[in-house]
Amino acid sequence: MAIMSTPTLTASEIERYKRHLVLKDVGGQGQQRLKAARVLCIGAGGLGSPLVMYLAAAGVGTIGIVDDDHVSLSNLQRQIAHDTPHVGVSKVESAREMIARLNPHVTVETHDTRIDAANAMDLVSRYDIVADGSDNFATRYLVSDACYLARRPLAFAAVGPFDGYVTTFKPHETKPDGTPWPTYRCLFPEAPPPGTVANCAEVGVLGAVVGVVGTLQATEVLKELIGIGDSLAGRLMIYDALSARFQEVRYSWDRSNPLSGDTPTIRDLTVHATAALEPVCAAPSVSV
Repeated sequence: MAIMSTPTLTASEIERYKRHLVLKDVGGQGQQRLKAARVLCIGAGGLGSPLVMYLAAAGVGTIGIVDDDHVSLSNLQRQIAHDTPHVGVSKVESAREMIARLNPHVTVETHDTRIDAANAMDLVSRYDIVADGSDNFATRYLVSDACYLARRPLAFAAVGPFDGYVTTFKPHETKPDGTPWPTYRCLFPEAPPPGTVANCAEVGVLGAVVGVVGTLQATEVLKELIGIGDSLAGRLMIYDALSARFQEVRYSWDRSNPLSGDTPTIRDLTVHATAALEPVCAAPSVSV
């Protein structure tokens, strides 16, 4: 990923990031890339909490956070960016204050709003990479489509009661064989019918599982920014906490998908103008 500037590190930053600086695959150049990077995080809840905390701790220079919700007491079992004194405070402000305590070198841009068809392209286009931790299918399809149209990579994560899913989408780039990398619509062509996937308020979720998955998501963002390791593009990582196992599902570009296929019909975000937002506690079912 091309990041335009490579700002120098201060003496304080060199001390703070020394465990990164001695990593052969990160080093000074990688840390400078992180400092120059701009990451947009969709949601400051269960997934967004460990995501923004590890991005901030790693030294990502600018973190944008989109969320229109406020902290509630029931959030605190899993949304570790927030605490009891911040109940009732907007989640973006609570997260901003947490990041300021964790790493004052990081700039936080708060967007106390819901991402929708009217603002998605503007928001996504301001950042180098997007991380989606939203809790409904409408937002997931919207964010994926916006990232494709804006040519921005997307790190995606979702959780169920005891499981989680992580992958990366960068369909604006091509594989070595010349075909595009797949989109969210290649992996999940259609959202399940409303009411067929329970939400976490109904079925519950083990808080630590959300932490594991959000941390994996943060790792994939950092890898993309630094340009190291094997991308999760074209691979869905599935975490099963009860069996303590990881599995992988490979998926490919679907030439019939309406966004990036041979005959695309989605050329802007107007298709999302009337999308219904129904919180869920899972990704669509995947065959393993």
